[in-house]
Amino acid sequence: MDAQTAPELLDWKRQIFALYARVRAAEDPRLAWDDWRATRDELFRNHPQSPIPSGADFDTVPYFDYDPAARVLGEIVPAEEEHLEVVTSTDGTYGFTRFATVNFSLLGTSQSLDCLWVEGYGGGLFLSFRDGTSGAETYGACRYLYDTIKGADLGDDGGRLVLDFNFAYNPSCSYDPKWTCPLATPNNRLDIAIRAGERTP
Repeated sequence: MDAQTAPELLDWKRQIFALYARVRAAEDPRLAWDDWRATRDELFRNHPQSPIPSGADFDTVPYFDYDPAARVLGEIVPAEEEHLEVVTSTDGTYGFTRFATVNFSLLGTSQSLDCLWVEGYGGGLFLSFRDGTSGAETYGACRYLYDTIKGADLGDDGGRLVLDFNFAYNPSCSYDPKWTCPLATPNNRLDIAIRAGERTP
């Protein structure tokens, strides 16, 4: 990190935190999604910390159409804490603690995802997943729903976690392999095809 990069990264984080604050405060999830898409496109096109490689031909992030049925609430169920070394898109691993599962119903099926906590200063909820679209219609490694240490936080509703898969997004490494991204753990590989959120870049 240098004297130029640090302020740029700080600005990126501030904008992402502000964006998700607007998403959580919005009364209409569809309008929040429109704001989320427009803001991400602007950041990806113009911000110096964009995951898009310099000089790449980029217009807009591709998404599935908005699907109200892809927004569900999940019950957080505490689990025995377990340290995990999660594989990344490069050769390394990141340390996480599995502290709970989130159980939900989607597409007429009962599903569950592990909730991971980032180990290290501050921590944060991290929730990634693979599904039946991975590797075909969406990025093969995984997509993210929560990465609160970086601002991606959809909030809760009455104590239940908001799982709005319309806001599922690709990790930065899907655009440029220079980025190192933790991937989905085996327990977070779903057997349904979730056609909502970001598509293959």
